[in-house]
Amino acid sequence: MRTRSRTRTRTRSRTPRTPTRPHSRRTPWLYLAPALVLLGGLLLYPVYQLGLISFLEYTQAQVSGGRPTSFQGFGNYAALFRDGQFREVLVTTVLFAAACVLATLATGCALAVLLTRVRALPRLALMTAALGAWATPAVTGSTVWLFLFDPDFGPVDKVLTRLGMSGFDGYSWTYDRYSAFALVLLEVVWCSFPFVMVTVYAGIRSIPAEVLEAAALDGASQWRTWRAVTAPMLRPILVVVTIQSVIWDFKVFTQIYVMTNGGGIAGQNLTLNVYAYQKAFASSQYSLGSAIGVVMLLILLAVTLAYLRLLRRQGEEI
Repeated sequence: MRTRSRTRTRTRSRTPRTPTRPHSRRTPWLYLAPALVLLGGLLLYPVYQLGLISFLEYTQAQVSGGRPTSFQGFGNYAALFRDGQFREVLVTTVLFAAACVLATLATGCALAVLLTRVRALPRLALMTAALGAWATPAVTGSTVWLFLFDPDFGPVDKVLTRLGMSGFDGYSWTYDRYSAFALVLLEVVWCSFPFVMVTVYAGIRSIPAEVLEAAALDGASQWRTWRAVTAPMLRPILVVVTIQSVIWDFKVFTQIYVMTNGGGIAGQNLTLNVYAYQKAFASSQYSLGSAIGVVMLLILLAVTLAYLRLLRRQGEEI
C-alpha cells in the first residue's frame, strides 16, 4: 500500500504544470486599447482644453488676437462663485435635475412592471410608442410639446377649458417660472423614461419565475413584491439607469433652450448648461463658460463616485 501511494505521489509531482504566460494578463488590455485610444482622443483632450481655458483670460479680444492671453489661476472660479446668479442657477439645476431623475425612474419602473402584466399586443404597442419617443430628437420633441401647450392653438388649454377650468383659457405655460419648469420636466421625462423602462423590463424578465411565484404564494402584494424582492435583485440595473439619468438630466440644454426661449423671462428658467452657453457665446466670456463646464463635470463625478461608494459599502457588486 505504501509503495502504491509513493508511486502516485511521484506521478503527481512529475505532472507538468502549464506555465502562466506573462502576457495573458495584458491580453484584455490589448483588445481594449483601440477603444481606449479613441475615447482618450474624444474625451480627455476636450476636457484638458476645457480646464486650460478655465484658468485663462479668454474673451473675444483674445480670440481675435487683439489682446494676449493671460493666466488667471483660480480667478475665474472665484469670480464665478461670487456671482449671485451662478449660485442661484446651481441650486435650481440641482433641484430640477433631482425632480427629473425621480420622475423618470418612477415612470420607467412603473411601466416596466406594467409590461410584465399585459398581453403581447398591448405590450408591443407600448414598447413601440416608448421607443418612438426615445428616438425623437430633442429639438423636435420640445417643439411638439410647445405646440401642445400653446396658449392660442394648443389642444391642452382647450381641453382644460372645456372641462370647466376657466383659468386655463389662453394660459401661457412658459410665462410663469414653475409652470415652465413643469412643462420642461414633462418633456424630459417623456424622452427619457423609455431607456429606464426597457432596461428594467429586461432585468425583470431575467428574474426566475419561481421567486416571484413564491412571493405571491406568501401573500405579498405587488408593491411588497417589488420593494422586497424585485428591486433588490434589480439593484445593479437600477444603479446604471440612475447614474445615466443623473448625467442626462443634470446637463439638460436643448429642452430648456427651446421651450423657454433661452432661459425664460429675465433668466428665470436658467440651468447650468444654458448659463454656460450664455456666458461663453452670448457674452464671449469663454473662460467663465469653461469654468462652469468644469464645475458641472466635478459635480457629476462626485455624485457618481459617492453613489458607487455607498453601494459598495452595502456589499453590492457593480
